Amino acid sequence: MTTDGFTTCLWFDGQAEEAANYYTSIFKNSRLGRVGRYTEAGPGPAGSVLAVDFELNGQKFVALNGGPEFTFNEAISFQIFCDDQEELDYYWNKLTEGGHGVACGWLKDKYGVSWQVIPSGLIDMISDPDPVKATRTTKAMLSMVKFDIAALQKAHAGE
Repeated sequence: MTTDGFTTCLWFDGQAEEAANYYTSIFKNSRLGRVGRYTEAGPGPAGSVLAVDFELNGQKFVALNGGPEFTFNEAISFQIFCDDQEELDYYWNKLTEGGHGVACGWLKDKYGVSWQVIPSGLIDMISDPDPVKATRTTKAMLSMVKFDIAALQKAHAGE
C-alpha cells in the first residue's frame, strides 16, 4: 500500500485548468503541477487539457476535464480550519466569489465545489463537556451562514 496519501480527483466540464489556477491563487501554500493534454486518440480534442495536477496546503488534487456527465454536490466538501476572523473572512470571500454561502460555514464556489470554512476552536466548543455551553454554541452556529468567531465565543461563554 502506498504511503504517499491520497490524491483527490475533481471532475470538471472543460474548466480543469481554470479551476486549478483559481484554487492555487487562493491558497498561499500551493502549486501547479503537470498538465496532461488529449492526444489524437481522444476522446477530447487533441491538444486540449485532459488533467491538471495541483497541490493546496499539502493536499494533492487532479482537475480532470471529464465532460458534463457528473457535477459536484454537497456529499463531499473540503474543510478549512481558520485561526482567526481575518483568515476565515479571506477564505470565505475568495471562495464565494461567483459562488454563494449556504449555512453553518458551508459554501459552494463558482464551480459548485462545497467547502466548510470553520474556526479552529469550533469543534471543541460544540463538543464541550458542559452541555449548556455546547448547546449555546450550537444554537449560535446554526443561526450563521458565515461564521462570526467572536459571536461563537460569546455564546460559548454565556455572554
